[in-house]
Amino acid sequence: MTTVNVPFLISRVGDPIFAAFIGSTAAFLRIRREEHDRGLPLNQLWPTLRST
Repeated sequence: MTTVNVPFLISRVGDPIFAAFIGSTAAFLRIRREEHDRGLPLNQLWPTLRST
């Protein structure tokens, strides 16, 4: 049985951390954009984020 040597972008631990950071940032930016399109200012967005 052969094993495949998988290259990592950063490191074995760093890749999942990087992915979680990128994913959470993308989600925050999408929520912020959608709330902005509805006309809510940023100070009203924080209670929306906390309730989820």
